Amino acid sequence: MDDMSGLNSKTGLSRAMPIMAPWGFTDWISMFVMWFVMMIGMMVPTASPMILMFSTVNQQKKEQNQPYVSTAVFLSGYVLIWLGFSIGATVTNWILHSNTLLSGMMGESTSNLFGGVLLVSAGIFQWSPIKKACLNNCRTPMGFLMTEWKNGSYGAFRMGLGHGVYCLGCCWLLMALLFVLGVMNLVWIAILTTLVLVEKVAPKGDWVSRITGIGFAAWGIILLFQI
Repeated sequence: MDDMSGLNSKTGLSRAMPIMAPWGFTDWISMFVMWFVMMIGMMVPTASPMILMFSTVNQQKKEQNQPYVSTAVFLSGYVLIWLGFSIGATVTNWILHSNTLLSGMMGESTSNLFGGVLLVSAGIFQWSPIKKACLNNCRTPMGFLMTEWKNGSYGAFRMGLGHGVYCLGCCWLLMALLFVLGVMNLVWIAILTTLVLVEKVAPKGDWVSRITGIGFAAWGIILLFQI
């Protein structure tokens, strides 16, 4: 079967190719807003242990009449990283849409080749040293604060940026899987959010990451064999 009959016809998620229309200005804005709100909704809760730890340290400083910084400053640096990711995701969304690689309604992949390659890539990444290093920093809030602490508002903002970079480093390919599973698929958004949270806070979160990596890679290989 032709590849462009696609991922969804193989998985039963969709049955027909959509008719793609060019994006207008409002499409760009609405897509960016959707990605940004989605990233904040998915990633800020998973960063809550770090945010709460930062808040606790500064609350103690406040009680001891020492200089302290609002948690909002740290959070703004973290959010800025995901704003940048949202811009990149919006551009990627447009490229895939323009090449009819995404469906018009749910934003799911229409190509077994694209979907398979992305799933295999995500599976391999779950075992990579980069993933491990970034995840370790996300899993140890106190360790991050002890090694990365910077005084003042600008320092707190930079710390937020730094934590955002680590978080992006361990999660960006998982977020990219939404191009396969459905950019607007609330079920998969909830599943991926839960996965990221478990990776960060569960006692064996690193092993959860590796096990899901095997699953993603296997799924991708199945799709590639269906081309």
